Amino acid sequence: MLLTRRGFTAAALLLPAAARAQEFGSAARPPRVGVTSGVHAQVLEKVRDVLARDGFTMRIIEFGDFIQPNAALAAGEIDVNTYQHLPFLEAQKAQRGYDFVPVGRTVLTLLAIFSRRHRSLDALPQGARIAIPNDPTNGGRALLLLARAGVITLRPGVDYRATVADIAENPKRVRILELEAAQIARSVADVDAAAITGNYAVPAGLNPLRDGLIAEGADSVYSVLVVVRRADAEAPWARRLAAGYAHPEVKAFVEQSFGGAVIPTA
Repeated sequence: MLLTRRGFTAAALLLPAAARAQEFGSAARPPRVGVTSGVHAQVLEKVRDVLARDGFTMRIIEFGDFIQPNAALAAGEIDVNTYQHLPFLEAQKAQRGYDFVPVGRTVLTLLAIFSRRHRSLDALPQGARIAIPNDPTNGGRALLLLARAGVITLRPGVDYRATVADIAENPKRVRILELEAAQIARSVADVDAAAITGNYAVPAGLNPLRDGLIAEGADSVYSVLVVVRRADAEAPWARRLAAGYAHPEVKAFVEQSFGGAVIPTA
């Protein structure tokens, strides 16, 4: 169970002043928090500002891709990261042997299919080029959304680990282009359609609910997590950081800033 912000404050007051000054999360020892640029960084900055009122300090380090935040966490270059959902975390642990655990949830950035050329997925021409993320889980996530829209059919039983090899039927012979997730929003005009996660869509001026040809629903399993090394799973500073996402001001900021394209899940 996550402790409340009030609980952390009360516990801290039981410590001698000298001990509190050296506590992880104090100005003397700010945890280094890794986050991807864009939506997740913006939300984290709001969490930082809210927690700062109770003396909790952090150092935010932004990354431009989905791989480096976990590599940096494993190397001890950061203390915690917040940018990945559970399927991605599980895939990374299986592939790279990371011993990481989630300590809380933050927001869901909806994935949607966008197009500058077509008004609907039904209007896609034969041989249409569709860009999807090239990372193992968001790529599968995009294929599932395309299958839900009827553009393709996947083999029975396939989940978020789906790859292009799992496409069973492709009536329009669409060509799937696997690109770095951060590049897809910049390439949307160069393809017939593109699957873009909300953290990259929103900075590019694209709203999944308003502009997407199809978007995930609020029941998506891809809520972003606060992730630490296993040794820090019960650390008060980690729980305190995670609890910051449940603060009413943070939730209101998310709801007001992104037009429903990003949903609070803490």
